[in-house]
Amino acid sequence: MGKDLTVDICVIGGGSGGLSVAAGASQMGARVVLIEKGKMGGDCLNYGCVPSKAMLAAGHAAEAHRQSARFGVAADKPGIDSKGVFGHIHGTIAAIAPNDSVERFEGLGVRVIQAPAKFTGQTEVTAGDTRVTARRVVVATGSSAFVPPIPGLKEAGYHTNETVFYADRLPSHLIVVGGGPIGIELAQAHRHLGAKVTVLELFTVMPKDDPELVDVVRRQLHEDGIEIMEGVTITGVEKTDAGVAVMLKTAAAAERRIEGSDILVATGRRANVDGMDLEKAGIAYSPKGIEVDARLRTSNKKVFAIGDVAGGLQFTHMAGYHAGVVIKNALFRLPAKVDTRAAPWVTYTTPELAQVGLTEAEAAKTTDAVRVLRWPYHENDRAQAEGATEGMIKAVVTPKGKILGCGIAGAHAGELIQTWVLAIGQNVKIGGIAQMIAPYPTLGEVSKRAAGSFYTPQLFSERTRKIVRFLARFG
Repeated sequence: MGKDLTVDICVIGGGSGGLSVAAGASQMGARVVLIEKGKMGGDCLNYGCVPSKAMLAAGHAAEAHRQSARFGVAADKPGIDSKGVFGHIHGTIAAIAPNDSVERFEGLGVRVIQAPAKFTGQTEVTAGDTRVTARRVVVATGSSAFVPPIPGLKEAGYHTNETVFYADRLPSHLIVVGGGPIGIELAQAHRHLGAKVTVLELFTVMPKDDPELVDVVRRQLHEDGIEIMEGVTITGVEKTDAGVAVMLKTAAAAERRIEGSDILVATGRRANVDGMDLEKAGIAYSPKGIEVDARLRTSNKKVFAIGDVAGGLQFTHMAGYHAGVVIKNALFRLPAKVDTRAAPWVTYTTPELAQVGLTEAEAAKTTDAVRVLRWPYHENDRAQAEGATEGMIKAVVTPKGKILGCGIAGAHAGELIQTWVLAIGQNVKIGGIAQMIAPYPTLGEVSKRAAGSFYTPQLFSERTRKIVRFLARFG
């Protein structure tokens, strides 16, 4: 016999956003049901952020071993053990998994149902043999890898982020289709782990980031030995005795055939909107995701959508942010709205590339006058000591010092960008960062130096020198 449940909030999807809503709402006293048809933790834990950063860490360790001689530490070439690398990846997932487990959430008072969810009414959902009627429903089903219809690709076989971390070996020559953050991160990780790597991109790599900063990363990728082919069109794929072959046309219309052992498809994400009968709840959607307003409400105002399935910035930390907005709306009836002015993102290559707010090009389109503040890593003493001098910080501000955006390409950019995230989010002007006392020697000084350069033309002007000379007359 079926079971009927009546709750305050029904969450569909046990990824980062859905888990945050479920945990927060339950601990605040709401009756919560969480429905997940796959693995708890969703894409981030099992196929995305966690395993990719674990693989990158393994690659960074191998590369640090290779580069140790420049510090006077002699070392042979690192030995790469595929089993050990994948063991580290799976061990990292296993260490974090208890935080996202069914047991933990049931311990928080959440009823967890492991089955596909389907809408049967405006706020009615079925999962397995259970029918759930909720005051509010939150759809947090995330996204999946988009695989383009390339002739021969399916027959030849390929990896996406959902399979590459569960392979039985590391590839000898990985062909990466797609030069976005996922493709570029995994390209460098595999290269550092000993594979030959070729990246194929229809347009340019990392197109959403500032081109000047992308060039810093691109130069390092080339130095690593990664072949990057931009402006190419893939015409077909075929299986070979040694693996796979990709046929393509370059921007100059030249045809080329590239052979490798494996293909990784990293050509973007597609929102998980199929199979839930969203129409029965009056929810408008498209392949790009569920349509939401600034409060993350769907066309059915009693149903919210958060994270990747709602389109927009597809990052785990955005799903967590969305969860807070939904809890304010659904539980406390506060008209909280999404504000992405201070939403950062990071590509975890070496060097890292981090961005928050507007790029220089974006700012130029929205503001009549902008100032660009730069500071190179090689002017930083800590960067010199650690041999991490490739990189720069680039801030975009108005003539009056309002911070519009900041990008950093360099070591630990993902950590350094947080100063600028706070500044933009709290409307701190450039003077606030310029006057910050930064400990010496730290990489964080690049932020202070860049901010301080806003005042350089004024401080060291002829007018200032005249004032100083004038005041000196009075003893």
